[in-house]
Amino acid sequence: MKPAAVRSRGHSGSDTPESLRLAIERAWVVLPASVTGGAAYQGLLQYAPATRGKTPVVLFLHGSSGIAPAIREWQKWLAESLGIASLTADSMQLPGITYKSPIAATTYEQVEALPRLPWADASRFVVAGTSEGAVSVARYEAAPGAPLERGRIIYSWSCEDNYHVQGHRSHLPASVPVLNVMSSTDVFFSSANPWLGNPRAQGHCAAALQDNNRSTIVLIPGAPHTLSNLPQARQATEVFLRTQLQP
Repeated sequence: MKPAAVRSRGHSGSDTPESLRLAIERAWVVLPASVTGGAAYQGLLQYAPATRGKTPVVLFLHGSSGIAPAIREWQKWLAESLGIASLTADSMQLPGITYKSPIAATTYEQVEALPRLPWADASRFVVAGTSEGAVSVARYEAAPGAPLERGRIIYSWSCEDNYHVQGHRSHLPASVPVLNVMSSTDVFFSSANPWLGNPRAQGHCAAALQDNNRSTIVLIPGAPHTLSNLPQARQATEVFLRTQLQP
């Protein structure tokens, strides 16, 4: 059976002010020791401790599994190994909806919230996402007056037309560095998927990034769909973030 591009239940189809508020309040945040003054903080944004100083940030958009253990593990690695804070909004807060495919309103809510977070250096942030969340990352366009991202990380999304979307509608300006990490045999978005729906698909974002010479594409042979914690993915991510988030 083909998974649907929109996975939902009930009758609600749009975010509400309350669901957007809860998505941010219940965001999973990991703060490095540089701003906590002690051990890294891992928990909900609404319970984050008092901090000192500021840190660069990765805003992460989860896929249809929500804030899964793999995402929390990845955020912990960012804080403890790279000294970078991260925030993953919980977009499962709309009553009656399991997951609604992009663009997620929480993308904009996270960016707009940055200047209000005492620990966040709003001039140094990257937008990242995996699977369905990465579709929103690929489509993201900053609102007028919003802080501008230093780069984007697209895990496990190919930026191509396929069964999952009516059109990929990627918006990847040549001025924005992009890291795209894919399995060479991604179960959903490569030619290894027999019902992909696009016989010309390459299984990565090269076509959408053809005019962006600041982009990097990493293909990992035989990797699973959830790959952000693989050594090859982490190595590429570390190089990308250290380069883009330097002062």
